[in-house]
Amino acid sequence: MSEPATETLSVIVEREIAYAPEKIWRALTQPHLIAEWLMNNDFQPVMDHRFNLRGDWGAVDCQVTAVEPNKTLAYTWAAMGLESVVTWTLTPTSTGTHLRMEQSGFRPDQQQAYQGAKFGWRKFFAGIERVVGGLS
Repeated sequence: MSEPATETLSVIVEREIAYAPEKIWRALTQPHLIAEWLMNNDFQPVMDHRFNLRGDWGAVDCQVTAVEPNKTLAYTWAAMGLESVVTWTLTPTSTGTHLRMEQSGFRPDQQQAYQGAKFGWRKFFAGIERVVGGLS
């Protein structure tokens, strides 16, 4: 029995970060800060804005699909045959912010991309914490 083609996988990473959502939002939306933890980019937190993330290995084509300052950010993430959506959710807690990232849309035959994303996002989260910790 093969799985239906509509069956997709998601990578979800969640962290408690001891900073306010406003600070984390800056790291997620300001191009010079995004470059510090993710990749060089021409991002703008504006609905339908198209942007690229550029790494040594190539580029990701993206388009903003949701912007709710300090709460939610989503954008498409298309690279090397992968058509996915990255959704960030920031929830205030008593000690800071619960940050959740979900990248959805991995097909079952995209195990390499899926495993790579699982590894990569954990690394990126560590970078976000480092960047946010350096903000005044």
